[in-house]
Amino acid sequence: MSAFNIVRFRVKPGHEQEFIELHRKAQRDSAGFQRGSLVSTGDRTFCFIGEWRSMQDIVEFRPRMAKILDSMREVLEDLGGGLGLTDPVSGESVLEVKN
Repeated sequence: MSAFNIVRFRVKPGHEQEFIELHRKAQRDSAGFQRGSLVSTGDRTFCFIGEWRSMQDIVEFRPRMAKILDSMREVLEDLGGGLGLTDPVSGESVLEVKN
């Protein structure tokens, strides 16, 4: 089954559209990356969900993920609670649910 990476963000006030555009322009040119969605989860909060062929593909792409994050740091706000600018998780799918 696929693997996923999920990252939670909070954007500085007034930078929401800039953040969306930075995601639109980000290069995720990896054979293992299948698709992704940027989800608005509330007032200035977002989650990016990426689907990958395998967990190994995520691991290999992590240095490039860090560079993508570097391009967005200026528009991000600390999440608090010691998390910093992002709250990332990743793992392998254990169940696929279809309609």
